[in-house]
Amino acid sequence: MKDVKAYIEANKDRFLEELFELIRIPSISAESEHKPDMVRCANKWQEYLMAAGCDKAEVMPSAGNPVVYGEKIIDPAKPTVLVYGHYDVMPVAPLELWRTSPFEPVIKDGKIWARGADDDKGQSFMQAKAFEFMVKTGQLPCNVKFMLEGEEEIGSGSLYGFCEEHKEMLKSDVILVCDTSMIAPDVPSITSGLRGLCYWEVEVTGANHDLHSGLYGGAVANPINILCKMIAGLHDENNHITIPGFYDDVLVISDEERALMAQAPFNEEAYKKELDIKTVHGEKGFTTKERTGIRPCLDVCGIWGGHTGEGSKTVLPGKAYAKISTRLVANQDFHKISDLFQQYFESIAPECVTIKVTPCHGGAAYVSPLDLKAYKAAEKAMETTYGKRPIPTRSGGSIPIVAGFENILGTKSILMGFGLGTDDIHAPNENYPLEQFFKGIETIPYFYEYFAE
Repeated sequence: MKDVKAYIEANKDRFLEELFELIRIPSISAESEHKPDMVRCANKWQEYLMAAGCDKAEVMPSAGNPVVYGEKIIDPAKPTVLVYGHYDVMPVAPLELWRTSPFEPVIKDGKIWARGADDDKGQSFMQAKAFEFMVKTGQLPCNVKFMLEGEEEIGSGSLYGFCEEHKEMLKSDVILVCDTSMIAPDVPSITSGLRGLCYWEVEVTGANHDLHSGLYGGAVANPINILCKMIAGLHDENNHITIPGFYDDVLVISDEERALMAQAPFNEEAYKKELDIKTVHGEKGFTTKERTGIRPCLDVCGIWGGHTGEGSKTVLPGKAYAKISTRLVANQDFHKISDLFQQYFESIAPECVTIKVTPCHGGAAYVSPLDLKAYKAAEKAMETTYGKRPIPTRSGGSIPIVAGFENILGTKSILMGFGLGTDDIHAPNENYPLEQFFKGIETIPYFYEYFAE
């Protein structure tokens, strides 16, 4: 790709100004008050896709938040790449832990600090700017389509139906996704697998209202106490999940692939220091990287009940709540896991309380074969710009719709992300190194070049 570095250097200030306009829109899909912001962000994306060189771009309705679609078809006989990204972001609470305003991007220490800087506005924007470079310099080697959704952070519920409805429009040879991470700035990697997801909210009810803890404590069940005990019982002494049938369909990775994964550099001492923990923790018999890549897990994402405000209040609560999620691996059916969890959790509840389990969203795991033409193109692209062959990695995270793409559209996805583990996505102080942002714009055009060959 001729002069890609020069194009980035000449336009980098504009790139950042445009990205910051996107970031300033608080497009939080999980909070209904931001519904107007979702539309505003979609419209901004449509404007940017047209400016970048799309022949057409439009904001299309779905059952939920709008989907932005754009395309440039240079020759129907040439390959087509469908670019997927999302414009919604995670909530920002707790706000007091942010060192900068989450929706007012700041550049400091060589990083962009803001919600969405990496996930996924920064990474999606790299795709748009790489496309712009190829169009403006006459080097676009194939057809390109864009699909940007506004519900990824809440499970992409409406996108499945959108894909079913628009199969012909979304037809492509491969889907390119920049919503994952690399091992390190100097260790390029391509995500070859994603974990699936299942999520529930549970409600435990004791008495029909809050009680005085002195008059009733010790005689009436405390739902918080019961809930904590039930949650503790979801793992055994080896940190195996105790739900019957949970592991029945887990794909066992070969010793050869485990050995390949082990080649990726990992400094456990640095990992612990970065997180300020004394020791790692997880399923017995697996390394830290294996626990987040090839094994499922179960975690409590939130728990509450009773008095949580300032000061003391001697109350025996009538209800307790928790949000619980599992990350799943290849072959695990999230519908089956959802039913198994609900049945088990209800079965271990004592008679002194009643239980309500509400399934939220979920999605299947995804694996990208290393012998795919598109994977080889991504591998060669990274090798071109980084000077070393990227390592295939299994991510602990989930992008449920990626498996949906394969089921509905019949198309494989390549997960070529440039984020880092230190970017604090989903957490306060999300950030994205400028070096990664610009390196992504430099690398992506080579993917198109090699894929089109």
